[in-house]
Amino acid sequence: MPSTQEIAGYAQEIAHKLGIKKFDICGSTVDKTSVEVYQGEPKQVNASSRSGVMVRVWNDKQTLGVTSTTDIDPLGIELALKTAYEASFFGAKENIPDFSPEATIPITHSSEQKAPQAPVDKLIETLLTAEKELISAHPAITSVPDNGLTQRDLDRFYVNSEGAVRNESHTISSIYLGTKTEQEGKKPRSAGAIRISRSLEKLDVQGCLQEAAKKTISHLDYQKVKTGKYQVVFSGEAFLSLLYAFSNIFNAQDILDKRSLATTETLGTKIASPLISLCDDTLHPSNVGATTFDDEGTPTRKTSLISNGVLTGLIHSAGTAKRLNAQPTGNANIGAKITVSPHFFHVFSEIKPDRELSIETADNVIYIDELKAFHAGVKAVQGSFSLPFDGWIIKNGELISIDAATVAGDFLQLLNSIIFVEKEAELTTSGVCPKVWVDALSITGE
Repeated sequence: MPSTQEIAGYAQEIAHKLGIKKFDICGSTVDKTSVEVYQGEPKQVNASSRSGVMVRVWNDKQTLGVTSTTDIDPLGIELALKTAYEASFFGAKENIPDFSPEATIPITHSSEQKAPQAPVDKLIETLLTAEKELISAHPAITSVPDNGLTQRDLDRFYVNSEGAVRNESHTISSIYLGTKTEQEGKKPRSAGAIRISRSLEKLDVQGCLQEAAKKTISHLDYQKVKTGKYQVVFSGEAFLSLLYAFSNIFNAQDILDKRSLATTETLGTKIASPLISLCDDTLHPSNVGATTFDDEGTPTRKTSLISNGVLTGLIHSAGTAKRLNAQPTGNANIGAKITVSPHFFHVFSEIKPDRELSIETADNVIYIDELKAFHAGVKAVQGSFSLPFDGWIIKNGELISIDAATVAGDFLQLLNSIIFVEKEAELTTSGVCPKVWVDALSITGE
């Protein structure tokens, strides 16, 4: 891949030759190697190198054209600039995106932490060893059909005609292990775990297989659960998955498009229990996939969304920030239309609770570990959900696996029904979140 300075240099030359005065370009290149195994043998090895570039051009009437390309050499950029310029005469006439006012602000925190790529045979050997250990952890575990070990090198850049030049690079390694059991007279059970790190050497493979084994074994002796209202405790991963499913409440673009649970008047009002606070913080030290700027070149930052139950902020692009008289937050994605999305949620509590709750002393409480089928069970604009889940019913501190059940409710009611947020946080690929206790949710058993 050419350096960002080289791309900026020949893009400026080409734009000048074409008579284009205003443009910007953002893109990325991903070099990825992944392996899968099955029953002690390599199953699949993939290696790929992909580039994706978005080019925007404004004409003299300030209407905008957008195009994409996979070629970042001079010929590819020239063709993309020509195409975007031609498209600009058919662009929207209202709410036209502009450069981010922060695209040229210096970024003090850089992200250039590439690690050496491990050879494929080491990836296969690591995954085969993990599979063998996981199968030997319990006689009921007969296979690990869902597995993968991946390493990625990511390079991102942003340049524009006003002199903005941004780039970042980092490496991510990840492993996933998903088991399957077979026991006579019982349904097959499964469980999985994932770990992510900045390099293969630092990847917690042992922790991943131990978690997968522990979860799988805990689901072997299962029972049906009665339909009714239960106090529910969500794992960090499960609660984060709900937050992402209903993230339109924090999304300025969704609010402007009237596809959100919130409105412009909701900002500054109470939407949740005072026990809950939430930030979007891609720069969190635990986030191995941290990005330092968004597709518009805006520096990323920690953005407070909920503080002690009050909606304190939204995630913005440059365009939504201008329309709502706010500051860009570094959450923009450039496409045919600019969209806004969260990076990395951090859930915590700043208020001392009236009471402490613990799984070790809980009774008749549902513990939800993983929620499923979001594509079918979530109505994001209405705020309702009905989702199958993996989890346990807690009886006098003992976890008993649930055969099959769904949890249903209203997301805003759920936020206001939070009764306890634990101190110890769980790190996931999408954020940091402790266990969250909710009062009285509807559980439907078989």
